[in-house]
Formats: sequence, structure tokens, C-alpha cells
Amino acid sequence: MKKSELLYAVVTVAALGAAAALPFISHRGGTQAAPGWADFVSPGHLSAKHEFLASNCEACHTPHRGPTADKCIACHASGGATDGLLAKQSTRFHADIGDCSECHVEHLGHAHRPVLMVHEQLVRAATRAASNTPPVTADATAILDAIARASRATPPHGRISPREMTLDCNSCHANQDPHRGLMGTGCASCHATGASAGGWSIPEFRHPSSLSTDCASCHQAPPSHYMEHFSMVSMKVAGIEHANVSQCFLCHKTNSWNDIKGVGWYKHH
Repeated sequence: MKKSELLYAVVTVAALGAAAALPFISHRGGTQAAPGWADFVSPGHLSAKHEFLASNCEACHTPHRGPTADKCIACHASGGATDGLLAKQSTRFHADIGDCSECHVEHLGHAHRPVLMVHEQLVRAATRAASNTPPVTADATAILDAIARASRATPPHGRISPREMTLDCNSCHANQDPHRGLMGTGCASCHATGASAGGWSIPEFRHPSSLSTDCASCHQAPPSHYMEHFSMVSMKVAGIEHANVSQCFLCHKTNSWNDIKGVGWYKHH
């Protein structure tokens, strides 16, 4: 065997040995035990919020299992029973999910958030959780029955799927309700979930006629209208001295609340 061939063989064997040893070394000693290893195997940049973990893979990954929920919970649900991720009204549904990486995908770079909300995933998670609950409880049966019924139901509009109709929008979005409870809790009867479907906006919505007198059925007066300010200022400015707080149409125009009939643009709140 020529010396050059022997040299190539030695280099090849050494390279293969190093490649085989790197995972073992990082498994036993962590990311820092093999400098450069994390950069070599990383599928992409972390999001800006997680960038400080770029050289600490084990903060999120468990050997042989990948990213696991317990790692996420250690940081994101550490606020306790009152302030944690699993306790807040808008995020407590996470308590029944069990697998964060199904929805939260990292290594997408700085231009992306680590989550792209796909409501269909919530339906899948609910179905899986209900199906795998031993024994099948009444709550689990109710979830499966609701999803089955929704699959056969006709959605109220074409921008939402039958399965998405099983979601309880109010359980997550009640703290963002611009209707102040005046429109009930059946958000899906008007709204869609996906951005491509228009999201929360309602393209079909048309404001009632400017001659409508039912403004109060959707709109709630500001706090000042329930105080002396209403009789001392608002009534006098509009020239309607005997208006009731629910009679919005007597003073306001529909193009803008600040456009007062017979007065013009007037902002005093």
C-alpha cells in the first residue's frame, strides 16, 4: 500500500471516528462539550426571543426524543397558579395539549414567530386527547361527539370549516372582545379563524342604515355618558337636552362617533 493511500485511510478512519464520537460527547457533556457541534447540525436560526439558547441545545431538546414539552413548560409555564401560561385565560388551553412542537416550530429564522397559529391543530389535539383518555370520560366523549356533529353540520359561512366550529373561540378571545359581550359568545357565526380567510374581519358586514335607531344593541356608550358629563356637556353640545343614553342616533352620525349632528366634528372625550 502506498504511503498516500495509507494516509488517506488513516484520515478517513479518524474523520469517521470523530463523527461517531461527537454525538456521544455532546450527549454526555452537553452542547459545550463539543464546540461548533451545534452550528454544524442546526437546521436554521432560532427566533429572536430564543436566540440566547443557540449554543444550549439541551435547554429545549431531550436526547433521542427531540424538543419535549417539559422543557418548554420549565420556562413558559413558570408563573405559578395565577400568572403562568397554563393559568391565564387566553392561554390556559395549553394545559391539555401535551406536545408544544406540533404548533410551535423553531429554527425558522428571525423573520418568523416560533408559532403559526393553525386552529385545526387545536381540533386535532382535542380529538387525540379525548381518544387517548383512559378510561374515556364523559368530557372526552362530549368532545368526540361535538367534533362528529360538526363534521356533518353546515357552517354559517364559507370562511370557516365544520371542524373549526367545534372550537370555543370565547375561551381564548374573551379578553379581547371588542363587542363587550353585546354580541354573545358565538364568534364563529360571523368570524373566520385563518388569515387567508379574512381572519377576524368580516368582508360581508355592512353597517345598518344611518336611519337605524338600534345603535345600542351593538354599541355601548362611553363611561362619561353615565355621569354628569352627559347632561352638563354632551347634551348641550348636541342641543338634545332630553336624550336617553341609549338613543345614540339622536346626536351621532354613523360615519364617526365624533361627527355630531348639526355640530360637525367634535371630540371631547
